[in-house]
Amino acid sequence: MLESIRQNASEWLILIQQHNFWWQMLILTLAVMSAQAIRFILKRSTEQEAERSSANRLRKISLKSLERIQFPLSMLMITLVGQAILKYSTIQTPLLEIATPLLLSLAVIRISVYLLRKVFTPGPLIKAWENAVAFIAWALVALHLLSWLPSVLGALDSLAFHLGDSRISLLLILKLCMTIVLFWILALWLAKAIELRLNRSAHISSSAQVALAKFSKFFLIAVAILIALDAAGIDLTALTVFSGAVGVGIGFGLQRISSNFISGFILLFDRSIKPGDVITVRDKFGWVQELRARYIVVRDRDGVETLIPNENLVTSEVINWSYSDHNIRVKIRIQISYNDDPEQAMQLMLDCAHTSARVLQDPLPLCRLVDFGDSGIVLELRIWISDPENGIGGVRSEVNLAIWRAFKQHSITIPYPQRDIHIKSGGMSPVADDA
Repeated sequence: MLESIRQNASEWLILIQQHNFWWQMLILTLAVMSAQAIRFILKRSTEQEAERSSANRLRKISLKSLERIQFPLSMLMITLVGQAILKYSTIQTPLLEIATPLLLSLAVIRISVYLLRKVFTPGPLIKAWENAVAFIAWALVALHLLSWLPSVLGALDSLAFHLGDSRISLLLILKLCMTIVLFWILALWLAKAIELRLNRSAHISSSAQVALAKFSKFFLIAVAILIALDAAGIDLTALTVFSGAVGVGIGFGLQRISSNFISGFILLFDRSIKPGDVITVRDKFGWVQELRARYIVVRDRDGVETLIPNENLVTSEVINWSYSDHNIRVKIRIQISYNDDPEQAMQLMLDCAHTSARVLQDPLPLCRLVDFGDSGIVLELRIWISDPENGIGGVRSEVNLAIWRAFKQHSITIPYPQRDIHIKSGGMSPVADDA
């Protein structure tokens, strides 16, 4: 072992004494200095953008993201250019040939981590994906530097089986999985960028934004899978074999899932329900937070989020309080005694309606005498509000409290059911006893 160490040390000493070693060191030094200079320029640009208004928020995010992956990419590009120049000058570049795969793997890791964090929500799963990408990248570099990579690839390719006329090896399966994951992440990243761009547009309605974002997402994922299959060497015509099985699966086990999926697109394109709408579905009342592929998220006043399948919204009755107009009418019924003046009570109720800031003046509040009840005269106050998303319980309580104070001040009574019980005196007649 000591002899091997001495031999390696002597080889490195011989390499250092050669002039091509110093040319390679010069290239690496220039690469590091240039990458640091580019990083400094990008950092200054990011700081200047942070001092400006938030109008260029997307540009600031792009600059920060580019700053993370800039260093290995800059070093890699400069190293490749320097390596090409040295090879053109017939100078050997063994040191740069070692540095190139290391920089390439570092760039791949940085880009992969950037894409993962842009596409998925941060969490333990993302950390596991990042560790897996780093392990695969460094393992490939180590196998390449040790010259073991061709042998490992050959061993993986030898583990194969035949499916009809096709030969499927373990290497092909691994390539297929890695290619699908790569193109799938790229598709999700592009879909996320398109969604952010659509959300910034003021000329597209919210439902159209969601519809275009969902359509582009599924379209890009489908295209990414087809490209990945073709890049991995899979014959796309062989997929027709599985089309019948997929049809049977949709007809039986996936029927409800496919129904919810199609219903989601129906809701998006006919714009009957959109984010921000106030809806009532059976006994569920709340605000539409999200439109997903299989369900919508409805949040009520208690902060409880209910997931309602899209199929239920298409096949059942839905009350949309803000479908074409946010203005809704609130009715408040109150009884007064037959001994009180109904016209005075109606005027007081109208005056109380104007005390609430949420009550609209156009249309004007109205008060009607709707019925003569068993206990009193039934009056109904009709008011309009334009913010049903804030609930109707608050404005109803505010107006009711004002009416109670006004009635109490003007001695108008609110009747309640009363029952008079009359007790007759006298005992019960004795029952004749048959002898």
